Amino acid sequence: MSHHGVAAAFSDTVTMIDRSVRLSRRNVETLFVSILLPLLMMCLFVYVFGGAISTGTEYINYVVPGILLLTTGYGASSTAMVVADDMHSGMIDRLRSLPIRSFAVLTGHVTASVARNSVSTAIVVLASLAMGFRPSANAGEWLAAIGLLLLYVLALSWLAAGLGVIAKSVESASTLSFFMLFLPYLSSAFVQPETMPSWLRPISEHQPITPVIETVRSFLIGAPLGNNGWIALAWCCGLLLFSFMLATSLYRRRTSR
Repeated sequence: MSHHGVAAAFSDTVTMIDRSVRLSRRNVETLFVSILLPLLMMCLFVYVFGGAISTGTEYINYVVPGILLLTTGYGASSTAMVVADDMHSGMIDRLRSLPIRSFAVLTGHVTASVARNSVSTAIVVLASLAMGFRPSANAGEWLAAIGLLLLYVLALSWLAAGLGVIAKSVESASTLSFFMLFLPYLSSAFVQPETMPSWLRPISEHQPITPVIETVRSFLIGAPLGNNGWIALAWCCGLLLFSFMLATSLYRRRTSR
């Protein structure tokens, strides 16, 4: 690609990012729900169930890393609906008539998703601190936890974008992305896998979200890390590569018709 081509591609991407961020600012209800629901879940588990759950530490310290992953799931799932709305509202047809690179559209949505998730996650962290969350992490460990969360939400956002491309409607996009919200409940987010039934424990221990949660938990409260860090990194990088290739391939196929 020539220098002019690179500059044009960069300009297209910035334009679509600006559009997606402005759409996010207008859709306050979605941002509000993606923040409110994780906060309600945190209050429910800490104040209602927390006293009955033994984790070897203060329950709020145990549950916050899981809530952070749940927050990113709520935020990323909305990306599928926004992309589906673009696909079915005629916006993509209008964009096809303009000299805009196809990847710029999805990149804009994914970047806006990461920005939304950054805001909602920061709010959840502040709320957890007010509720009694007491992390032992130093600055480097906080940066490591934030970096892993950003990598995870980036991968999840590209996957959500791909789901939005193939969804038949905005409603079906919400259904397709449901597993992003459900999978954390089958992980170590709220209880230790050892307490689960024997048939469910392997699912909890070997699904991708558990090592990510355990790694974030290790960084923030000093829980044992083991091999979780490398496993989490491998899952996130693998999911990011797969999701990016899937989303861009599906988008090209849909827009070439």
